[in-house]
Amino acid sequence: MSFITTKDGTEIFYKDWGRKDARPIMFHHGWPLSSDDWDAQMLFFLSNGYRVVAHDRRGHGRSAQVADGHDMDHYASDAFAVVEALNLRNVVHIGHSTGGGEVARYVAKYGEPTGRVAKAVLVSAVPPLMLKTEANPEGLSIEIFDGFRTALATNRAQFFRDVAAGPFYGFNRDGANVQEGIIQNWWRQGMMGSAKAHYDGIRAFSETDQTADLEAISVPTLVLHGQDDQIVPIADSALKSAKLLKNGTLKTYPGFSHGMLTVNADVLNADLLAFVKV
Repeated sequence: MSFITTKDGTEIFYKDWGRKDARPIMFHHGWPLSSDDWDAQMLFFLSNGYRVVAHDRRGHGRSAQVADGHDMDHYASDAFAVVEALNLRNVVHIGHSTGGGEVARYVAKYGEPTGRVAKAVLVSAVPPLMLKTEANPEGLSIEIFDGFRTALATNRAQFFRDVAAGPFYGFNRDGANVQEGIIQNWWRQGMMGSAKAHYDGIRAFSETDQTADLEAISVPTLVLHGQDDQIVPIADSALKSAKLLKNGTLKTYPGFSHGMLTVNADVLNADLLAFVKV
């Protein structure tokens, strides 16, 4: 397995598939998953001639289960460490959910200042801010995220099972095509990671205001979101992000869930490829 070591000594696992001279695409996964959540996209883009790279966020998957650094600044810094180690340039960065927040912070703080990013994609992403505040009255209340923390600390295995079998993929909707393998794979990825990283990560994805990150991004950025996203409601995320971006394009999908990259991979992959190729 391949690892890089960050400046604070954290070992980050990564995958790097395809010709080294091919156009690179780097994928950033959601909470509490791993780079395995990008299987459908990595195989698709690899078959289309791209170099595909993905890493496990610190405390997630096969990366080191360190006690600290579970915040957007460290997430972005760790991603940059992978980019530097592989000397990736002209990269398209694609992030899902919390990974979308990671992409926004990375592009604003590292990607554009170093000239290494070409485009960005935010899929079902958490920016600009999930938490309800005076300045963000459309957000979700702190009690919801406190409930996540309680459920995780009480019985993480059951909590993760319930999320995957319910709202994440819209499997709780009438007439849904419930796919047990997808549920088990979500649970497997989650349980590989650290409870501490996942607990702290709830604050990272819910309380990080990324308005300034979005406003700083000037590269072409595609914002994709399901209209039936029960995890990251579209009105307080994608609709706002698209307005804050200098060069953003919004595309929404009626009836699609938070996990549309997996259950609707054929549709999403085609749209991602069309954006990357332009």
